[in-house]
Amino acid sequence: MVDELLSAYPHQLSFSEAGMRIMITSHFSPRTRLTMASRMLINERQRVINTSETRVNQHITNGDSDSAAARAPERRGLENGRTGGAERGLNGRCGGQEVLETENETENEDNDNNENDGGEEEEEEEDEGPLVPHRPPAGVCNKMKWLLCWPLCLLLFLTIPNCAKPRWERWFMVSFVTSTMWIAGFSYIMVWMVTVIGYTLGIPDVIMGITFLAAGTSVPDCMASLIVARQGLGDMAISNSIGSNVFDILVGLGLPWLLQTLCIDYGSTISLNSRGLIFSVALLLASVFLTVLGVHLNKWTLDRRLGLTCLLMYAVFVCFSVLIEFNVFIFVNLPMCREIL
Repeated sequence: MVDELLSAYPHQLSFSEAGMRIMITSHFSPRTRLTMASRMLINERQRVINTSETRVNQHITNGDSDSAAARAPERRGLENGRTGGAERGLNGRCGGQEVLETENETENEDNDNNENDGGEEEEEEEDEGPLVPHRPPAGVCNKMKWLLCWPLCLLLFLTIPNCAKPRWERWFMVSFVTSTMWIAGFSYIMVWMVTVIGYTLGIPDVIMGITFLAAGTSVPDCMASLIVARQGLGDMAISNSIGSNVFDILVGLGLPWLLQTLCIDYGSTISLNSRGLIFSVALLLASVFLTVLGVHLNKWTLDRRLGLTCLLMYAVFVCFSVLIEFNVFIFVNLPMCREIL
């Protein structure tokens, strides 16, 4: 499982190629990874040369050796990662013209692929890069989003160092701390807004917490899991989904409770006003168990069927939690009192 592509297509690579690909992963030292990547490039180039020689031999066998030998120039060879002069003639100079043409076609295809890859990488960098206040993006929708987010974007741009730039590489702890502080401030504002909206519409706090509030706090985790899953790192996507919930429960709840009972009001207690929380926690644990079981039954691969199953389980969890909080199955919440003007 250290390599997603190798795990998905195990029969398309030889044993040596699979070993090289595994040694390119982050489980080995940078020197080993660079060595294996260089060897893979050399083997791929050697395979292209051998394919060209095979085609020349077939061409000579068909009886065209005289015309090919009359026009055969010297060709360039590339072995062990270095460019040589005129060498490796095939049976004197027979078939040199076709070898040169084949190599030119291969080089042109490689150049086209490199150009396409470079363009795709530039587009991805433009699309996935952070919004900057002094550079408007292309496109009408992107410009509208940029204008709406410009004040907040400017504030974050001035207070959080961008560690992707060489100038701020050593400021990663400052970026982490300031980002955490901004997330705490945004979370406080979001919780306050959700509480006011739920009180205005007559919706219990628990329902607002397991629906709107949970969706708002989990969207960044969802986007991060989506990005790494598209890159072929399915294990990182699953680890992010599990680790974020563990962090939210143990740190996101434990740290505020510790500050409240130890620093703000020493020896105080925090009471929970939801009697249906035990049922929601039971449903949550059941959904986690079914998720792990579904991944195991799906042979530890992520596909459309598993995604639809997870969406169905989430819909069932939300429906049962909402029905429980509205006292459909059992009486857990008292009716809300009206204000006396």
